Amino acid sequence: MEINFETLRGDVERALAEAMDIPSLEALRVRMLGKKGEITQLLKTLGTLAPDERRVFGQKVNDFRRVFEQGITEAREFLQFKQQSQAIEKETIDVTLPGRRRAIGRRHPIASVQDKLTDLFIGLGFTVAEGPHIESEYYNFEALNTPADHPSRDEQDTLYITDRIVLRTQTSPVQVRTMESMKPPIRIVAPGKVFRADEIDATHTPVFHQIEGLVIDKGITLGDLKGIQELAARHLFGENTKIRFRPSYFPFTEPSAEVDVTCHACGGNVPPEGCRVCKDSGWVELWGCGMVHPRVLEMSGIDPKVYSGYAFGMGIDRITSSLFGITDPRNYFENDMNFLAN
Repeated sequence: MEINFETLRGDVERALAEAMDIPSLEALRVRMLGKKGEITQLLKTLGTLAPDERRVFGQKVNDFRRVFEQGITEAREFLQFKQQSQAIEKETIDVTLPGRRRAIGRRHPIASVQDKLTDLFIGLGFTVAEGPHIESEYYNFEALNTPADHPSRDEQDTLYITDRIVLRTQTSPVQVRTMESMKPPIRIVAPGKVFRADEIDATHTPVFHQIEGLVIDKGITLGDLKGIQELAARHLFGENTKIRFRPSYFPFTEPSAEVDVTCHACGGNVPPEGCRVCKDSGWVELWGCGMVHPRVLEMSGIDPKVYSGYAFGMGIDRITSSLFGITDPRNYFENDMNFLAN
């Protein structure tokens, strides 16, 4: 059988050189080696040849096939390398361009103030106590000397889950649980979220944050309470900050007081043009405190004839607003990156 393999090889080499991508190379491979390919057809003719011719012709076909397969392999490797090089060139980073600074997160204002207060009290020997957000009426009210007919138990103020289960309205239940589980002396702070049935507006949110403190020991006096409140105020607002106690009422403390601090905007010296922050009073009301009511001690199994104590409750959101001049508490919960970044 007369086949000019040199001519066929030249045709194949030109076809390999003209293959510009992998699909065209694959089409050439199928044209030569597929079921109906040219090399496949040459191999099928071997059965029609005499033995001597078959051996010689078969050798030539196999040699040509090896050369073609090697050419296909080399062409494929070259095209793959070319594609990778082009892709790398497109993805090359221009190191002369200015970099893009990564946005770094920061502590939420409320979290930063809570940490600041917690660190202060830990340094004074307090320990941090925690409790559940979902509380029984007993721990949220009754054990805090708040009977069933007390106004704070009105459903308009408290979020009830069932008739006897509520979302805690204060972190004071943590104090009760601590007094039940520990013997005096007790010195704790209880930070955390609390919940009230308030509509969201410019002055109210249904979720806010408190940090409450409790000290129970022998010989605790109102003077001890005043000293710790002065220390906390100076820690938050500066060494020149002063406080004053105004008589107030809380069912779980007696006597009770509201804690006012000198206005951080005017320093307590209201200028002639007035002060918007303190409304020209020179003082800002921030939290409440008092001596633990003897009835609360009794209900928790502590003898009020032997032990006394004080408690205080700070609204972290209100303190944060005073520190940073934030006028709308809704900003704390809206995930506005511009607000949180400032």
